[in-house]
Amino acid sequence: MTCQIVADHEVDAIGLLCPLPVLKARKRLQQMAPGQVLRVLASDPAAVIDIPHFCQQSGHHLLHSEAAGSATAYLIRCG
Repeated sequence: MTCQIVADHEVDAIGLLCPLPVLKARKRLQQMAPGQVLRVLASDPAAVIDIPHFCQQSGHHLLHSEAAGSATAYLIRCG
């Protein structure tokens, strides 16, 4: 099922290993206004755990995640 939320920004972390997908997402989220949506593409299997945990700890909201080819796309609303 494809999510209909439109992202304001995108980070391509395909091929990067832990902790780089989360670090790239954090850096971009720091530049964004609250309420904006970031789409993170990550192929690291650990991102399935790391990105939701990062969102919980940092006050951002994981809206959706879905397969995107060989990666997973995560939609995060900036808190």
